[in-house]
Amino acid sequence: MQDELLAACLLAGRIMIEGGSEMYRVDDTMTRIAQNGGAKRVLVFTTPTGLFIAVDGRPAVELEPVQKRGIDMEKVAGVNELSREFQAGKLSLTELVQRLEQLDTNTPYFPVWLQILAAAVCSTTLMVIFAQQYDWFDMPLSAVVGALGFAAYLRLSSLTRVRFISELIGAVVVGVTAWAGVRLGVGHNLDNVIIGAVMPLVPGVAITNSIRDMLAGHLLSGMARGMEAILSACAIGVGIAMIFRFF
Repeated sequence: MQDELLAACLLAGRIMIEGGSEMYRVDDTMTRIAQNGGAKRVLVFTTPTGLFIAVDGRPAVELEPVQKRGIDMEKVAGVNELSREFQAGKLSLTELVQRLEQLDTNTPYFPVWLQILAAAVCSTTLMVIFAQQYDWFDMPLSAVVGALGFAAYLRLSSLTRVRFISELIGAVVVGVTAWAGVRLGVGHNLDNVIIGAVMPLVPGVAITNSIRDMLAGHLLSGMARGMEAILSACAIGVGIAMIFRFF
């Protein structure tokens, strides 16, 4: 019984971290599942790369490594919903584990074409916000450049497990296509086009979550996530700087 309970807690925590949840939310969800499963005293320690949990009656501490991290709020919401159903008695512990395993492997994703289209819309609207003017001539170019850069980012993310390479190449694609578009007369202001098109690559959620973790007292996780977000931003900056240096 306790082995299954710990397995449910660790699986729920791993799914939430992989989905980009804040650490204090992961702690709270794992603790609630353990307490609702009958554990009186629960000790949880979370990091971006691993989870530790111990309960009364077991001298050992269980560990669950976290191999990947991204942004998938649907998984985070799904774990929260299953936790509430378990608390309300709608799910047994065995059913909870089965539903978590299904959520871990069968979460639906938006199709790639829709993600790229969303990146194009995001690039256009954010260019208007940062430029503080409706530059109708540059808006189509910003949309195309943002879509191409995000498509390159998605492709590289699926081909390599090396972090920050996909952000770097995506930024290079943004810079090259924006420069080519302005040189061909399709756009006017290179700075505005790049500012808008690079926004889909910026790790805004990771930066926000790192600050929220530190404010909640999770200093280790907050600093680790903050450094990861800073390195991603640096990779994007290097990719754009390469274009300005050589073109």
